[in-house]
Amino acid sequence: GKFMKQDELTSRIICAAINVHRELGPGLLESVYETWLAAELKSKSLSFKRQAPVDLVYRGEKIESGLRLDMLVEDDVIVELKSVESLLPIHIAQLLSYLKLSNKKCGLLINFNVELLKNGLVRLVN
Repeated sequence: GKFMKQDELTSRIICAAINVHRELGPGLLESVYETWLAAELKSKSLSFKRQAPVDLVYRGEKIESGLRLDMLVEDDVIVELKSVESLLPIHIAQLLSYLKLSNKKCGLLINFNVELLKNGLVRLVN
């Protein structure tokens, strides 16, 4: 687990997402894709947390932010799932904020509501 390179990890997550998209197609709720992606990651022996809370440190105090990451894979890569008409700058800004706040390097934004999943993918590095 720990020593997997980030590129390898993100491409394994993307493969899993492509499998899910192939099975389900576009047009479903984000929660459905999240459930299926979780099952797919599990089958690939990748560890993950769903709806992982982000704690913020403000002036030395740890505070519960109320922020939830859709998925945190191998405690390393943030995965945000969308099922929207198209990805907007705000979605990218949101993921960047999550990366900064949770102190993670790499994030994937995956929009399942597309014909071809690779057209719904954004990989961000903080």
